[in-house]
Amino acid sequence: MASLPVYRWRLAPEGLATFRQLRALGLRPGGSPVVAQLERPRRRREPLVAYLYRIDLARPVRPMTPAKRAALAKANAARRICPQCGRDAGYRIPPSLGMCVPCADAPLSVAA
Repeated sequence: MASLPVYRWRLAPEGLATFRQLRALGLRPGGSPVVAQLERPRRRREPLVAYLYRIDLARPVRPMTPAKRAALAKANAARRICPQCGRDAGYRIPPSLGMCVPCADAPLSVAA
């Protein structure tokens, strides 16, 4: 089994793109295999790796259907409701807090 070729940051050949670059072009991998890796050096840690796909094998992104758009809006709205106070926070509640910022910053009430 042959390993994938690895290219350094900004040195990938023409015709190859990362997933995000494909998405910016309105494309998706569409089942095409990963053909190479792109390494971005990092200090003191392992390098970041991005997979590269061939642009000529990429397919157009599927259009958003009304049902998908409605489901996405409903899911995003649910992430804005604070489970602690039940109010719409006006932003997506961070999973690390699990509640809106005012509820997380409120001092704990001590039972007397």
